[in-house]
Amino acid sequence: MSNIQQAIQQRILVLDGAMGTMLQQYKFSEADFRGERFKDYPTPLQGNNDLLSITQPEAIKTIHSKYFEAGADIVETNTFSGTTIAMADYQMENLVYELNYQSAKIAKEVANEFTKREPNKPRFVAGSIGPTNKTASMSPDVNDPGFRAVTFDDLRIAYKQQVEALIDGGVDILLVETVFDTLNAKAALFAIEEVKEERNLDIPVMLSGTITDASGRTLSGQTAEAFLISVSHIPLLSVGFNCALGAHLLQPHLEAIANKTDFAISAHPNAGLPNAFGEYDESPEEMGAQIEEYLKKDLINIIGGCCGTSPDHIKVIARIAAKYKPRKILQAAI
Repeated sequence: MSNIQQAIQQRILVLDGAMGTMLQQYKFSEADFRGERFKDYPTPLQGNNDLLSITQPEAIKTIHSKYFEAGADIVETNTFSGTTIAMADYQMENLVYELNYQSAKIAKEVANEFTKREPNKPRFVAGSIGPTNKTASMSPDVNDPGFRAVTFDDLRIAYKQQVEALIDGGVDILLVETVFDTLNAKAALFAIEEVKEERNLDIPVMLSGTITDASGRTLSGQTAEAFLISVSHIPLLSVGFNCALGAHLLQPHLEAIANKTDFAISAHPNAGLPNAFGEYDESPEEMGAQIEEYLKKDLINIIGGCCGTSPDHIKVIARIAAKYKPRKILQAAI
């Protein structure tokens, strides 16, 4: 049993908050994104946050440190768009291995520093695997419902490359997150199982879907319970939801799955819903009060924050989580 599996039995684990929210504070320019190495690159690179692991590694390191200092047990690598499919927007497909490897290495160095400082509270790194910017279940063309912009195999190959690099870089967990299309997620999970088999290793896997609106469904049309059922054949450390909704609106979807699975349950909601300017206004205290309702109802094993959350939010969440026991999970499930 790995350290993370021991830790999850003992306490509610705290995941970090948003990477993008923190990076926005740096106000990096096009030149900052490029650095020296990419100064003559033929495409605009501003907005390619994953690239900052190469061009601004100190900023990424500092953000990870701030989340660990705030009380996080787990930080996510800066690799949300780290597939050839997503990197095609910047014509950077050939950099995918390096981006993921460097991001994992940076996060792991910081985690090791904190674990050394507090051996009784080991810190972990989750390799962040985003959903890509394409969907395998639906057509992007309303006039041609049968058309698909990406195939299952395209996704499997892209995810496999990302997974290999994250593992080589030293991640402790793989986190397939912000799943809006379960078919995309299944390609990622299939790729992970392939790599595990080829390398004869057992790395814990977290899976986190996203409920996109008040209908209570993912973008590809599944309810929370249907999402859980369709991925339950895979051995997972945890299943849960992140993004799209604030903590209060996410609660019923966590309730829908918490008593129907032996997997651990995770949640990292946004800091409320975005305002007219696309910003998140919910204070750490407001968000913490809503998350405490999850804990009172015994819904959660892993809790963190998504869009709009900062180390201040995580600090409050960690303080609240420390007061509660984790939701019981069967040993057999992990």
